[in-house]
Amino acid sequence: MSSLPKSFLSPAEYLAFERQAGNKHEYYAGEIFAMVGASREHTLIVSALIRLLGNQLLERPCNVYPSDMRVKVDKKGKYTYPDVMVACGEEHFDDEENDTLLNPVIVIEVLSESTEAYDRGKKFEHYQYITTLTDYLLVCQYPYRIEHYVRQSDNQWLYQEFHEAENMVEIASIGCVLSLADVYAKVNKPHEGF
Repeated sequence: MSSLPKSFLSPAEYLAFERQAGNKHEYYAGEIFAMVGASREHTLIVSALIRLLGNQLLERPCNVYPSDMRVKVDKKGKYTYPDVMVACGEEHFDDEENDTLLNPVIVIEVLSESTEAYDRGKKFEHYQYITTLTDYLLVCQYPYRIEHYVRQSDNQWLYQEFHEAENMVEIASIGCVLSLADVYAKVNKPHEGF
């Protein structure tokens, strides 16, 4: 992600710009940051996650969104595009455009070399300000590895890590299970490093 050489923008100016832009940009503290494209493997993993969660939530009042749906971390004034997110029940949006979700319950980021430190650090720190967020998942492209953070009642986060194809990641808050074998089914050479 790189900062664009522009003057500081208000949130309203950012949204007006973003809704006309051909590419996606994050926004934080008046600055906009261009988002980089994704690898084939990244795209296949995201597609699998959307399909797997979408199928399990088909008959429930939940929606699964790809990275085209923006989320706003209201308390931080941050706008970003998670790789996958889930919202359940009544959805709340930033304005009448319904393109900026305020209340996801699940956020999933697929890691890449260029975004891994950010997704693990500052981005997760910002996501924690979303009071509706119950689960944060980090999915590595290589090797098999899903990290699952679950918010606890004392606002601590329980951490679990999964590495084997036969592992099942239970997302209890939405009653879904992800099999690593299914998440990585279409990805070539899942056991090689970056």
